[in-house]
Amino acid sequence: MAGGSFGPAGVAKERAQQYKGKLTSYVIIACTVAAVGGSIFGYDVGISGGVTSMDTFLEKFFPTVFVKKTQAHESNYCKYDSQGLAAFTSSLYLAGLVASLMASPVTRKFGRRTSIICGGLSFLTGATLNAAAMNLAMLLLGRIMLGVGIGFGNQAVPLYLSEIAPTHLRGGLNMMFQVATTFGIFIANMINFGTQKLNWGWRLSLGLAAVPALLMTVGGILLPETPNSLIEQGKKEKGREILEKLRGTKNVDAEFEDMIEASELSNVIKNPFRNILEKRYRPELVMAICMPMFQILTGINSILFYAPVLFQSMGFGGNASLYSSALTGAVLASSTFISIATVDKLGRRALLISGGIQMITCQVIVAIILGVKFGNHQELSKGFSILVVVMICLFVLAFGWSWGPLGWTVPSEIFPLEIRSAGQSITVAVNLLFTFIIAQAFLALLCAFKFGIFLFFAGWITIMTIFVYFFLPETKGVPIEEMVFIWKKHWFWKKLVPTKGEGEISNSVELDGNVTEP
Repeated sequence: MAGGSFGPAGVAKERAQQYKGKLTSYVIIACTVAAVGGSIFGYDVGISGGVTSMDTFLEKFFPTVFVKKTQAHESNYCKYDSQGLAAFTSSLYLAGLVASLMASPVTRKFGRRTSIICGGLSFLTGATLNAAAMNLAMLLLGRIMLGVGIGFGNQAVPLYLSEIAPTHLRGGLNMMFQVATTFGIFIANMINFGTQKLNWGWRLSLGLAAVPALLMTVGGILLPETPNSLIEQGKKEKGREILEKLRGTKNVDAEFEDMIEASELSNVIKNPFRNILEKRYRPELVMAICMPMFQILTGINSILFYAPVLFQSMGFGGNASLYSSALTGAVLASSTFISIATVDKLGRRALLISGGIQMITCQVIVAIILGVKFGNHQELSKGFSILVVVMICLFVLAFGWSWGPLGWTVPSEIFPLEIRSAGQSITVAVNLLFTFIIAQAFLALLCAFKFGIFLFFAGWITIMTIFVYFFLPETKGVPIEEMVFIWKKHWFWKKLVPTKGEGEISNSVELDGNVTEP
């Protein structure tokens, strides 16, 4: 029976006040190199929307969509509705879902670096296949390999960042993954600008995905393994050596002791996927499912995937639509820095709730404008077109400081070591499952709901904002190996988390900002 004298999960007592160390150049370099893994995800999100609006690409692989696009009488909302086109975009995410579950035992047994390298190599293969695609089957095979790369990368990189970072800066450093993701989106949009007029431009756009994949692979080879993973593999001396380098001090006894205790419990548990279903891990499991699900149900991926398509549907010209989508990519990339600067000061809850309120407001305003001023066969006036773009940019801005980075950060920091790889795999799998569902369904939903698509997503954002207010405790300043204690102090989750056999819990550490009542 897992647990023993260590209790239900995690370590026996809180030692956060005894943690020593500073932000070292070693940490900065390691986190920067690792975060490049996020750029492969972002690059694909950004490049797909632009490529699927290029006439040369549609004419070669999706001729029926190309014909519908050129028919003036086709409904503005329905001209791109094609399950084949949606399958091109979404097949990657279904493959990533399966790969993320496969990555869990690899990450746990062989370390975070191994999964990062596997992800880079798979993405490199997929980029090569897509650039050289001669038919739809070859194109889809390339997408599947890209999905495998994203599954491994998204599973391992956030974990790596959370384990490398010092406790008091974990939120900001973990968000470097989102920074890389958003810059990947922005760079992809810029590349689409340069390639849209070329007959073979779509090949160049898809093939350049090899660049971040190569950086990720080389980075994975050069990175140090995390101390948590080394200790879990039984390499305690090496783990302490890396920890001392990361913290810039020999005085790492308290943090090292937490890692040892967590590792001993982790090694007892042979099937983390089965264990995570137990009642004692219910809070972590709920967050592993709800946080990534809600992140996608904001509607952000629909806007980023299909930004050129969406703006063309609203009556923007081809160039104008790409300019508008590039603008949203730039806003998303820059807004992440707001979160980095504030997340370890204001906390996770404040950013999620404020971002949710702003996103709801923007979605409702866009829905009203389109509902009143935009019909099936008419274009928006210049003034209202600008207002729609401004509202979408404000929506993206709010997402960029809230659910964008924190949808990855919060799940990656809450799992005890014994279920950490399984928990992160579930997080990635749920994220990619809902990404697949929305990507596959969005064009049909746009055709069916018309302007109501924005109200659909606004409804979900309302639900998730309420969820955060009542059920997500503050994790700011809590050591990753001591996260178990926040559930025991939360007004709701303490009813589910057992305390028997845990040992004495010290009250010496004040969990700054931890909410015990809604």
